Amino acid sequence: MNKKLRIAVTGGGGQLGNELRFLAPHFPDWEFFFFTKVEWDIAIESLNEEQVMKFKPDAVINAAAYTNVERAEDDSENALISNGLAPGYLARACKKHGALLIHISTDYVFDGEKRAPYSENDEVHPLNAYGESKLAGERAVDSVSNRYFILRTSWLYGTFGHNFYKTMKRLGLEKGQLSVVNDQIASPTYSRFLAQDILELIRLKLIEHKPIECGLYHYTQTGEASWFDFANEIIRVNNISASVEPVSSERFPTKAKRPHYSKLSTDRWMHNTGIALRSWQEGVQQCAADEHQTG
Repeated sequence: MNKKLRIAVTGGGGQLGNELRFLAPHFPDWEFFFFTKVEWDIAIESLNEEQVMKFKPDAVINAAAYTNVERAEDDSENALISNGLAPGYLARACKKHGALLIHISTDYVFDGEKRAPYSENDEVHPLNAYGESKLAGERAVDSVSNRYFILRTSWLYGTFGHNFYKTMKRLGLEKGQLSVVNDQIASPTYSRFLAQDILELIRLKLIEHKPIECGLYHYTQTGEASWFDFANEIIRVNNISASVEPVSSERFPTKAKRPHYSKLSTDRWMHNTGIALRSWQEGVQQCAADEHQTG
């Protein structure tokens, strides 16, 4: 009898962590271990070694992160510890004990000046403290290990936690009229699709032993949208009677600068993994359907 695949998930109480927790029962032959920050704070260097030794995971999915883009501008030191230093500590422990690391990063490592989808080889230039901290995390992982997948994604939303999808739904129902910026463009990405495809990647790599090259990948849904397009689709699929008005980013000044265009090219993902990606519109539709199913 084959030994069960053991998967550890840090950040188990966050949006992606909760999606993985939801999907875990669909993998009865795998053993999952979920950790909140209280149970496994990856910023405590020695704790990574202790937990990896104790639970002996075959793969660690690092869904732990400092995600408040605005707050990071005034709290850059803590963002850098959580997003920049901590992933390196985790990567070192994973390497020492032979665990595959899946680490999540962001489109905000780019400045948005390119106006064409960004590939993994494009020059990085974060505009805000959050993007800088996530880039530092990518470099920390890469500097200590070569058995990892770093997945840069964008505009993550889903049925768990606080996110744009839920905010637009709530405001649409409450106000009936929304003003949403139309000059920032990327790919809205449904967190359950991401969670499903991470688990499929692990299955292909560790069970099927497919020769998928480790390293940096871009993962988003296909197509591109502005926040205005995204909001419109959320309102439409949920049959909410509300109007959505397109406005410039200047109408909603923020402390953190955001790239105007941060669509990621997913060619490398699709070529190397063979895992098909769904459109961003399908993501919104599936999120609405999943929400109704889970209540």
